[in-house]
Amino acid sequence: MDSTSFYRTVWRWHFYAGLIVMPVLLWLATTGALYLYKPEIERAYYGGWTQRHLAGPPVSLAQIARNVEIQTHGKVTRIERPADPGESWRVGVAMPDGAKRTAFVDPAMGLVLGSMNGGGLMETVKELHSLAITGPVGNRLVEIVGGWAILLCITGFILWWPRGTYRALALRGSPRHRRFWRDFHASTGALVGGVLLFLALTGMPWSGVWGGWLRDGVNAAGLGRPAAPVPSASEHADHETTQTLPWSMRDGAMPMAHHAHSIGPDRVAAIAAGRGMDGALSLSFPKAPGAPWVATVPATRVQDSHVLFVDPADGRILQDARFADFGAGAQGIEWGIYTHQGQQYGEINRLIMLAGCVGIWLLAASSLMLWWKRRRDGRLSAPPRAVPEHGMKGVATAMLAIGALFPLTGATMVVALIGEKLMRRGAKA
Repeated sequence: MDSTSFYRTVWRWHFYAGLIVMPVLLWLATTGALYLYKPEIERAYYGGWTQRHLAGPPVSLAQIARNVEIQTHGKVTRIERPADPGESWRVGVAMPDGAKRTAFVDPAMGLVLGSMNGGGLMETVKELHSLAITGPVGNRLVEIVGGWAILLCITGFILWWPRGTYRALALRGSPRHRRFWRDFHASTGALVGGVLLFLALTGMPWSGVWGGWLRDGVNAAGLGRPAAPVPSASEHADHETTQTLPWSMRDGAMPMAHHAHSIGPDRVAAIAAGRGMDGALSLSFPKAPGAPWVATVPATRVQDSHVLFVDPADGRILQDARFADFGAGAQGIEWGIYTHQGQQYGEINRLIMLAGCVGIWLLAASSLMLWWKRRRDGRLSAPPRAVPEHGMKGVATAMLAIGALFPLTGATMVVALIGEKLMRRGAKA
């Protein structure tokens, strides 16, 4: 394939990839940017509920649980102690009608300042971001879009790569001319394309099909979560507890105890403090007879991840899992997730991820302007086909190789390639 034919083929599939995924990418960019600023948005939205009102040391965890249950008429399932002593604590409550609520509590007296449904506003944003709110169909759509976004980034870099006198970064002409928008689109992609590719790759572990295969694969290879000690039951953590666990441990069996008697939250917290959990702490209560207490550190850096399973009968440590105990595969994936969420490297990390989200909007707007200004005879159309057409095979093979890594995306790529072939035959007829 000559360079012109190759360029046209890549350009055409870059166009198709953008057309397929851009609406969903804009959705992901918007919800992702909002979630980056979860603490600030929650403080603004929930106001005084997020801050302590009373002076004095916290009362016991057992007293907090009793007071919250009296005020809410529900059953406490989780207590979250923040790192900032000036913030209110959050207490998960199961209501008699089956609803889940989270109460903002002043720990000085166990006073409920207010409550929200489930995880509140930002949990809804998170579910909107992953389309989990729509069920399995939405989650699979995100997985398909993630694979196409990877193809979009790769083809974009190929198109941008400087050739001859073409400069890597440029902004020529005025907004009235197509050259200006081509330069704007290419330069923006060059500046943020690496971030977009990183976001697409590190977001894939959360997908329903491929993410599950990845987790099973790294665990089977001995590179995943630390194995639960014997005895280990077939019980898995409930959804509320699962959300506090590292990604690598979310589908694993919990180490189980043999007795249902509970030693109480204060002793569990003391045991956790003895294991280094003396700051921010999330404590999940046993949800069934024999189920353990689960203590986790709401870490902002992946290396601070720490999970403790405690026997409810006698306080025996059933499992103490730290980041160093994870296999290399799980460590790499967890690092990608923390960085994806803008946490791993502090504010600079968050700003870079935000730049990626803003970049998606700029790329979408400039691509529409390019498409509009490239119209012929007043009609919008795809970029021209490569000539000779048999050169398409090399690009198609590369696409299918990407599709083999992400099967749901690969299935849609096969459909797209068949559609392109039928369109070519129709044009010849």
